[in-house]
Amino acid sequence: MDTTLEQPARARLIAVENQVLPVPAILRYDSTDPLAVRVDFPPEVSLDGQEVTWTFARALLEEGLRGPAGGGDVHIWPCGRSATVVEFHSPYGLALLQFDTPALRGFLLRTYAVVGAGQEDLGEAVEQGLSALFGSV
Repeated sequence: MDTTLEQPARARLIAVENQVLPVPAILRYDSTDPLAVRVDFPPEVSLDGQEVTWTFARALLEEGLRGPAGGGDVHIWPCGRSATVVEFHSPYGLALLQFDTPALRGFLLRTYAVVGAGQEDLGEAVEQGLSALFGSV
């Protein structure tokens, strides 16, 4: 059975000169893509007025809650006991967001209740990826 989890999250955008701006976000997990988590941002907070979704490894979120983690477009690290920083890199720039650690940890635990660590069935995900890549060849 396919399960999707969604959880609103309060994020704080760290802007120039340490100005902090509240940003609404939705944490999302879909059992059909068991290795990934998503963070959705509404159109009003993006540069082009379009909804933005960042997708990254669930394992990266787990690792980033314990210590600095990531490479490429997403980096995550704890900031004290109650906050976690998520840094997103795009061709248009960089966004540095701070989330409440308990909210991220609770969301992560809920994802593991749906699909346990090491229990991910990758067969369906691989099949979907190959179908998307090759179409009906």
